[in-house]
Amino acid sequence: MDFEEFVLAAVVTDLDDEPAAREHADAVEFRMDLAADPLGALDDYDGDLPVVATNRAAWEGGEADGDDRIDALAEAARTDAVAAIDVELAALVGDGNGDTAGPSGEGAEALAAARASDTATIVSSHDFEATPSMGEMAETLAEACSLGDVGKLAVTAHDHGDALDVLRVTHEFTAVDAHVATMAMGEVGRHTRAVAPLYGSRVGYAPVDPERATAPGQYDAATLRALVDDLV
Repeated sequence: MDFEEFVLAAVVTDLDDEPAAREHADAVEFRMDLAADPLGALDDYDGDLPVVATNRAAWEGGEADGDDRIDALAEAARTDAVAAIDVELAALVGDGNGDTAGPSGEGAEALAAARASDTATIVSSHDFEATPSMGEMAETLAEACSLGDVGKLAVTAHDHGDALDVLRVTHEFTAVDAHVATMAMGEVGRHTRAVAPLYGSRVGYAPVDPERATAPGQYDAATLRALVDDLV
């Protein structure tokens, strides 16, 4: 997976739901942290869509905890079905527990496993409270892009100015051929999920079932596909 074109990733917690995603999605983001036996599910997977494996840490909005979180993600990176993995930026530049003041984090193990397996990497950062300044967002994306194939930034918009700042920073990185995935979470920023691809965002996330969103403001996959196709 090279992310040269926009990829709509249908978010699933059960890989048996992949057939329902095929009509609208280009890939499935498998939330390992929300699955009962994620590595077993990946071993048994025989679907059509490539898998983006995410084992989201509890300190960044997920449910994964414990010392084996990164080990499981590294193992997923070695699985044939997995085309890309998502690693939190704070797990690479911090102490592995969301503390960015620490040394290089434990996430480096997963990043190394992905590179050795020719698996793409998304390095992500989420802010569930606010939208940082343009300078702070640019700094975060630059660091994420330097470590992964795609730098992902999801922030929380409180007004339309916040949403506009997300689109501006997306445009700036696209202008220098950087691969980014950006979105403003929440109702105020919801439209950025459809509009950001117009400015160069390479990945969008959407549940197949609108009742099973994993982040604030997500459209369902059918709606996001239609919106993006109409705009881009």
